[in-house]
Amino acid sequence: MPIISTGSMKLSWKRGWSASSCPKAWRRDVSEKNANEKPLPFSRPFAVARAAAVPFEMRLEAKGDELERLAGFLDVDAVTALAADLRITPFRREGVRVRGDVKAHIVQSCVVTLEPIETDLSAPVDATYLPEQSRQFRRKVNEEGELLVDPEGPDDPEPFSGSEIDIAAVVIEAIGLAIDPYPRKPDAELPPDVSDEGDEGEATAEKESPFAALKDWKGGGEE
Repeated sequence: MPIISTGSMKLSWKRGWSASSCPKAWRRDVSEKNANEKPLPFSRPFAVARAAAVPFEMRLEAKGDELERLAGFLDVDAVTALAADLRITPFRREGVRVRGDVKAHIVQSCVVTLEPIETDLSAPVDATYLPEQSRQFRRKVNEEGELLVDPEGPDDPEPFSGSEIDIAAVVIEAIGLAIDPYPRKPDAELPPDVSDEGDEGEATAEKESPFAALKDWKGGGEE
């Protein structure tokens, strides 16, 4: 599970999560490397002071070796293009807000035929940052001191240390969430023998499932 670093924080994400469905607590951990000790494929440090008074327009574009490393980081066959147009504005006087759009072109292997699939991705970026020592963090904890997170509420600001944030981290996170974890060509089909085995396995699993037994009980066991 890759973990994306931004300042003193790292953001972890699981393939298959969408930007609207992933839990917020996934982002909280302190490190500059991911769980597999892989560093970010590239970085774009941004001095927060540059947007302290007026908005800052930024274009981020990955090229060459950065794209190759990004493909390995995202576990896809290739990333041939990645660019983001961002607007960085002041946030609560101490921090910044990063908004914009990121686009990428990737190549994956079909899960059925292993043929290459080319996909154009587009994802929004919207993240806020505050200094890690800021008193503006409004975090709720329980009696044990554990952080309470509302999965339906707005995202909390990300804390950062020092005077910079890494813009690349939020861009990579956004495009990573847009990737289909099980890419499949529209006309791809499993061989008949594999399909039959899959049907038999599903039937067996359903028969052995406690939910199947419950269904029989509710139906009186009638055929």
